[in-house]
Amino acid sequence: MFDVLIVGGGPIGIACALEAKKNNLSHIIIEKGCIANSIFNYPLNMHFFSTSDKLEIDAIPFICKEPKPQRNEALEYYRRIVTSNNLSIKLYEEVLQIEKTTSFNIKTNKGEYSAHNVVIATGFYDIPNLMNVPGEDLPKVSHYYTEPHLYVNQKVAVIGASNSSVDAALECYRKGADVTMIVRKPAIGERVKYWVKPDIENRIKEGSIKAYFSSNIKEITSDNLVIQTEKGIKTIENDFVLALTGYQPNFDFLKKIGVYLNENDHLKPTYNQDTMETNIENLYLAGVICGGMETHKWFIENSIIHSKMIVKNIQNKKREAV
Repeated sequence: MFDVLIVGGGPIGIACALEAKKNNLSHIIIEKGCIANSIFNYPLNMHFFSTSDKLEIDAIPFICKEPKPQRNEALEYYRRIVTSNNLSIKLYEEVLQIEKTTSFNIKTNKGEYSAHNVVIATGFYDIPNLMNVPGEDLPKVSHYYTEPHLYVNQKVAVIGASNSSVDAALECYRKGADVTMIVRKPAIGERVKYWVKPDIENRIKEGSIKAYFSSNIKEITSDNLVIQTEKGIKTIENDFVLALTGYQPNFDFLKKIGVYLNENDHLKPTYNQDTMETNIENLYLAGVICGGMETHKWFIENSIIHSKMIVKNIQNKKREAV
């Protein structure tokens, strides 16, 4: 019987475990992949938007070569926090069911656990937003981008205009790909990193990267893309599609547990903003998952505080019970 069971071994789940240990609460993290699994699946050369000091947990220094750390530096930092602090973590184990009686019974693909409190810190990176168009299931279509080498001398379509889309388009172009961006909105996203936005806009302006704004994919075939543009239907040659259209939390998992979702407000889960406790007593949310479909509202920098809020509430309840 654990005091706290945490679902998700990313930065916020790690922060929750560290805070629990500091307060003498027994804990365990259940993570279906590796430590910081979402970060592991980020593009190899990705730089964070935040500076390293903003990504620190519990004032543990995050030392890196540049002000804004890269993916591999973040992986090293969060791994060292887990191992150096002897945090209890089960990797490559997926939570399948959480049932509430007087306490929580948690079933995974490898075993069963019991806990007085459960924290859901599963992020949002595992489920892509699908375009739901013919051909989206073709092998040449990917909803994730790792590195540009695969796309050298290929005709690559990048769908979207977020940070991930812009990074992929620029990297592929600079490694020799023929890049075309298809963007649903009339311009590059305003939340694109400020030091990257002028770069992509200038590459589009000079014609190095082609772009169709206010446009949508209608169909994907083995050799072509059919696009609905402002000027009508257009077919272009294509070898690969990077459909970087964003991701969403596992809403089915939350519904199955019994967490209320606000259907009229971006499927935001119901929780107490002072304690992070959901409509289910002693079940808490932490991190990006709190924003529902608005996945840009919460990120590492502004949700690390959730760990302290949750553990404080658990401790307060323990004192009141005595």
